[in-house]
Amino acid sequence: MTTIASRTFRSTPHRDAMATWRAIVDLLTHGKASAARTELLAVAGIAASVIADQAPKDAAIVTTCDGPRTRIYCVYDDDAIDGADANEDPFGFDPLNGDWRVSLPCLADDLAWVQAALKKHSDRVTARDREAEMTKAADQQSAQAQALVLDPKGFLGS
Repeated sequence: MTTIASRTFRSTPHRDAMATWRAIVDLLTHGKASAARTELLAVAGIAASVIADQAPKDAAIVTTCDGPRTRIYCVYDDDAIDGADANEDPFGFDPLNGDWRVSLPCLADDLAWVQAALKKHSDRVTARDREAEMTKAADQQSAQAQALVLDPKGFLGS
């Protein structure tokens, strides 16, 4: 079983999409200069576009490495101003340890250009269809909900 760590960042209007990506990069790299930081900042405009489209609101930016898997979400609008659901605390581990990858959720209409643009800058940063992931999650929740059925007659009869 894979260990998963999660963080939630305040985005617009608390900070613009580019500043949100820079904050995420700071979290992933512990604010230190490195090849990984340079690679993540090279795709900043593309990642900011994905963040501006609110794709990471319900579908996570996923980072995999030799350690725990990291999921990063963003909150927007009043939730971003309030900040009650945000958690931008640093990790106690290196989320880019070893052979790391970052997968950005993307709106289906933008997926082709985002994937092509990312490929020009990085083999480690990719994009995936946000809707396919959300549909899969909804199907799993529906299956779990159907699996739990209360039988009042059986319950009260015992």
